[in-house]
Amino acid sequence: MSNSIEQLKPSYSLWQLVIYMLKLGTWGFGGPVALVGYMNRDLVEKYGWITEADYREGMALAQMAPGPMAAQLAIYLGYVHYKILGATLVGIAFVIPSFFMVVALGWAYVAYGDLAWMQAVFYGVGAAVIGIIAISAQKLTKKTIGKDKLLWAIFVVMVVSTVITQSEIASLVFTAGLITLFVKAPPKWFKSGGLNSIAVTQVPAFTSIWGSFDLSLLSQIAIFFTKAGAFVFGSGLAIVPFLYGGVVVEHQWLTEKQFVDAVAVAMITPGPVVITVGFIGYLIAGFTGASVAALATFIPCYLFTIIPAPYFKKYGKNPSLVAFIDGVTAAAVGAITGSVIVIGQRSIVDIPTAVLAIVTTALLWKYKKLTEPVVVIAAALFGLVLYPMFR
Repeated sequence: MSNSIEQLKPSYSLWQLVIYMLKLGTWGFGGPVALVGYMNRDLVEKYGWITEADYREGMALAQMAPGPMAAQLAIYLGYVHYKILGATLVGIAFVIPSFFMVVALGWAYVAYGDLAWMQAVFYGVGAAVIGIIAISAQKLTKKTIGKDKLLWAIFVVMVVSTVITQSEIASLVFTAGLITLFVKAPPKWFKSGGLNSIAVTQVPAFTSIWGSFDLSLLSQIAIFFTKAGAFVFGSGLAIVPFLYGGVVVEHQWLTEKQFVDAVAVAMITPGPVVITVGFIGYLIAGFTGASVAALATFIPCYLFTIIPAPYFKKYGKNPSLVAFIDGVTAAAVGAITGSVIVIGQRSIVDIPTAVLAIVTTALLWKYKKLTEPVVVIAAALFGLVLYPMFR
């Protein structure tokens, strides 16, 4: 029997969703945590276009599959009612505004040789972003975990592990789903004592063969960023260490300073953080390099979303899958909450930035209608004023 959700006519048109994603890609500040929070607030709570169940399934799939979380969630939500066409158009709409922004900044960077002013802007914006992410994490925690003790235990473990390791451990997210599955809705084969085997491919060994070929620069860019999109789990922030190892250490395409500037560009521009690959690609090989890097990064995450999506729709009501999704979601929210602390350690560097982060959190908590772009613009202005005084 087909999923009942699929039988319902959507209350919105595809173009309405595409326009929403264009706006989110243009004005959605705060990184992956904030972006998935905006989608929940607007598409689930405000407009009622997407059900809570579909949103949770999308979150779970985005966490289970490699690639940037926010982009994958957007693609999945496009798939819910409008299948592959919806997923494709929504994915493009979500990514394209920030892509052109980082390419424009890349042009300015190459033309003028420095982005010194950005240090002052990031000084303020980086602190405000912590407040934005903290509020988004709080809302997701309240909505997805509730009073379930097992989910709270998973949440706490993921917060602690994320803070200690400074990254999200994908295997723990998957394990959390299995634990919840076996505790709440164990499958029949498990009750009867049967065992299933899992085949694991040796990805590092497979990808290392490329090192023996003499490839053109664009081919090297395509291969490296395909690996970045295909083999890095978690939010867009999780891709940063992988990119550093490739573009700075291995290939030496960028200097340390250029890479730090690239991360700063990702944080102060709206849209998915992983779009920093466009800036990096531009510094390496101009607009063509930016286009190749962006396509190579996002195509794997697109495929990893639309290929399993039908199975999520078909078996979404299965008790074992629901339990698995609950566990994965709790782990994802825990990792997101831990990332607030990890990012905060880098963005809150003195008393003014600490105060700015606290004030941002308080304002967003008290004034629900306060929009994030207004907060980011105000923080950027504060940064331009305060940075010369305190740094």
